[in-house]
Amino acid sequence: MVPDGTYTDKHLEYKIRNRSLLLKTGIVLGCVILLFFLQSFPNLHLSLGWIAVLGALLLLVLADLDDLESVMARVEWTTLVFFAALFVVMEALGELQLIYFIGQRTQEWIGALRPQSQLPVAILIVTWVSALASSLMDNIPFTTAMVKVVTGLGPSAEGPALVYALAWGACLGGNGTLIGASANVVCAGVAEQHGHRFTFFDFFRSVPLGQASARATAATKRDSSSSFV
Repeated sequence: MVPDGTYTDKHLEYKIRNRSLLLKTGIVLGCVILLFFLQSFPNLHLSLGWIAVLGALLLLVLADLDDLESVMARVEWTTLVFFAALFVVMEALGELQLIYFIGQRTQEWIGALRPQSQLPVAILIVTWVSALASSLMDNIPFTTAMVKVVTGLGPSAEGPALVYALAWGACLGGNGTLIGASANVVCAGVAEQHGHRFTFFDFFRSVPLGQASARATAATKRDSSSSFV
């Protein structure tokens, strides 16, 4: 059980000290999220990267330019460098056609199945392939590449079931390793900044949980596959 004073102590330690800054941050965050939604309109020509960068710069200006040095010192530079290197690696894997190779092999396995059992088994294969692959590489670029393969596996009526299987598998596979999802790396960086460091192998203990989640998801999607067709 958590001691009674724990929540009270943390509440006093991390209480809101600058409501004006909180309001400015909320306004900027709301504008950034709104622009993210508007980015889907092709005529606006908005870039997700520039929206995020301009939002961060605007918040720095609104916060306090005099204290900019201390703000920059608290930025998770190691996490940002890691993401930059990770995206370079993922782009290299894309150029080497590794993700395309995984998609093609998955397509061949599903195509060799009997028509009457193709959809249930395809859901299992897509879920597990995406879960295993996403635990070894970042799930965002992997999902982006696999969507094209999954949508071309069967008739349009089967598309939603396979897309759901891909989404669930990639999401749950991100729980397998520290580099499986961007949120894992960010969480590790913030935790280390506050004195709670955990390594890649410490996080690797969550593999049984990820496997159990993937099995439960695969079984659920397989049983409900008839509702998609």
